Amino acid sequence: MKRWIALSIILLLGGAAIVVSERRKVDVAPSPAAMLYLIADTEQELTRMPVNFTRMSDDEEIAIGNQLAKMYVSQREEKKDPQTLEIENYVSHVGAQLAAHAHRRLPYQFHYIPDDGFLNAFALPGGHVFVGSGLISLMDSEDELAAVMGHEIEHIDHYHCADRAQRERAMRKLPFLGLPVELFEAGYSKDQELEADREGTRLAVDSGYSASGAVRMFEIFQRLYDEYQGKAKTPEDELANVTRETLEGYFRSHPLPSERIAQIQKMIASKSWPLHAEKELAVAYIFWTNRAAAALENRRFTDAQQLATRSLHMNPQQPKALLTLAKAQFAQAHFDEAAATYEKLVGIDVFHADTASGYAQALAAADRATAAAKFRHWVDTRGGPAERDLQVPMAGLVLLSGDPSLAKSVAATAMSNEGQDWAPDWLGQLGWWYYVAGDHLTALTLTSQAIQLRPGNAELTTQQAWTQIEDRKLSDALDSLQATYDSQPRRDRQVAKAVAYWLSHQNDQAMIDFEAATNGTSEWNNAAWVRALYSPLVADSVKDMQAELARRRKLASARR
Repeated sequence: MKRWIALSIILLLGGAAIVVSERRKVDVAPSPAAMLYLIADTEQELTRMPVNFTRMSDDEEIAIGNQLAKMYVSQREEKKDPQTLEIENYVSHVGAQLAAHAHRRLPYQFHYIPDDGFLNAFALPGGHVFVGSGLISLMDSEDELAAVMGHEIEHIDHYHCADRAQRERAMRKLPFLGLPVELFEAGYSKDQELEADREGTRLAVDSGYSASGAVRMFEIFQRLYDEYQGKAKTPEDELANVTRETLEGYFRSHPLPSERIAQIQKMIASKSWPLHAEKELAVAYIFWTNRAAAALENRRFTDAQQLATRSLHMNPQQPKALLTLAKAQFAQAHFDEAAATYEKLVGIDVFHADTASGYAQALAAADRATAAAKFRHWVDTRGGPAERDLQVPMAGLVLLSGDPSLAKSVAATAMSNEGQDWAPDWLGQLGWWYYVAGDHLTALTLTSQAIQLRPGNAELTTQQAWTQIEDRKLSDALDSLQATYDSQPRRDRQVAKAVAYWLSHQNDQAMIDFEAATNGTSEWNNAAWVRALYSPLVADSVKDMQAELARRRKLASARR
């Protein structure tokens, strides 16, 4: 009789679950979060329903996890650069320290997912733990990483992964290897998540880490949750760097950060864990450099400089960070500082023509009188044969000092080798040096020759327009700027159009292009930067357009 009563209860629960699920149907817009929503809701329902199975053996669990991990990794197979390998090895090192204190003796393996949009970590049955770049980039200490990885280890240690695999196989009638890995990316039941928080923090503490790492990690989630709730959309907020759909799925399938923080703080108090200093995140500099480069791309030059400086303080021998810092300093018209940073870069980097060119431009902008001598000194002390591409910046700097002989020689070399790929580059760069030196006729001649060898090049046609503006050939300048379609318009191209319209007294059109180019942070809002790189005619025009734009905005504000 008891068995019949139990069976009746199970059937009633199953029927009730079906009715409830039918009534709770919701229309969800297609997104990467849809699978996470489905899994999270399914997990919540499954924990309320009795599912009887005999737990698989460790060997079977390990075999299943290995196959799932192999398939997942093969789908993401890509060439790994040295930095990716460094982070991967670091993640494995931290994971091994934690795994040594886990309850179950499994062959734990740790994987790094180099995807900035992957703000998550997850575990597979049998011992595989994956951590995404998007999550690590938010961390400041190794203790935070240990807390996250300890949490995932405990999902394995307490059979959450294995049980989910068996439940899903039973419910969906799928073979283990037919289960999607997304099932394990999603959160577990609330009780299981809180258990993984508790045991993961304990595991981290047993491994020598501070429990404050877990608290600080959940505080990061709290900040992200607050931003997510506020639907912040400005480029400056941290949500701009992560996938909103990922956050939606994460917050839907995990307990509230405030609840998780409260639980860990209670544990710290009850167990009297010492909150010693956290360990430095040894790979943090890689993420700071990447964030600095992103800030530079978004023209947040101050942020780029601060992040790059922070990264270089931790690891000074970084070409990418030095280049980012130099460009950020140059964009803010800190030319002496940019030259010094370029000097460090050319001292450690494998030679690159763009690096040498940037160094020369920074020297010229800082002090034309000494630029050629400093650059020549660097060339002479390189300790090897002078690279061909050093001839152009050297010729340009000597030209600025008043001696055109080397520039003429280099131009003749380029013209006699016009069939070579580098010839139009040389001619275009020399044309720009002549423009900066004030010889606009020669600048136009060299740039036009470069365009003949490389027709339709947006950079060269923009450069041609600048020289035409100097000769007041404004219609020709506008024709040059319209001659090439540029899917992502350069700001200097937009400003060139604005200047040409302004000088031809088409002020309304000039304001449209000028505002588009200078809206937000831009080098063009820095008078020192404009004067260093462009002619007095351009600098004066930009100054006048800035005043006119301010006047128009003030009038528009008054009308409102």
